[in-house]
Amino acid sequence: MSVLGAYSVGPSDWAVERFGRQAGALVSAIPAQLAEAHGKAHAAHLAAGLKKRSPYGVALAGVVRGNLAAMARELGEVVRDVRGYEYAVINGHALLPFRYAASPKPLDRARLPANASPTRRRLFRAHGPQPPEGLFDVDEDLVTEEYLGLHEAFEELGASTRLVCVFFTADAEDGIHVIHWGDAHLEPDRTFTWPHREQLAVAPLQVE
Repeated sequence: MSVLGAYSVGPSDWAVERFGRQAGALVSAIPAQLAEAHGKAHAAHLAAGLKKRSPYGVALAGVVRGNLAAMARELGEVVRDVRGYEYAVINGHALLPFRYAASPKPLDRARLPANASPTRRRLFRAHGPQPPEGLFDVDEDLVTEEYLGLHEAFEELGASTRLVCVFFTADAEDGIHVIHWGDAHLEPDRTFTWPHREQLAVAPLQVE
């Protein structure tokens, strides 16, 4: 089966502005890829034979990234390797998937974990949308080498590449609950503000 799937909803003006001719395909393909990733992660969770949910979450994160990379290749787009992780880059925009909860919580409750890697923090800071001018200004005396490093673009991703975040909730029993995508700015308290966000339809679970 094609990785693009057959779940079709028309793209918004925002999606067309970012992804051009691929916008419609992505609106269809991203929900399909998340649904397929859930199926694989659920199988891994069952195979692990553990009651705790960590096997599902770890497997899901890896499969989602792999599926989105495969999707990009099928579309004839670019896949970039950043510190050992592949990211789909389409029309100069990198897709960054993130499961922000294991239950269908509102998007405004999304929060980056305290133990998130420096790489993920830097992706948000350097390639995500910047805050409106005049907000969150940092005094020059307070600008540290670490702060500056978090705002340094990844050349391997492409210095001009911008993030489009794909935030979703899912659990091993019920699969994907909700999918949002848009421009997410990481705040100092690890919450997010969204200059633009949209909700994608959830694809039906694939039953074998």
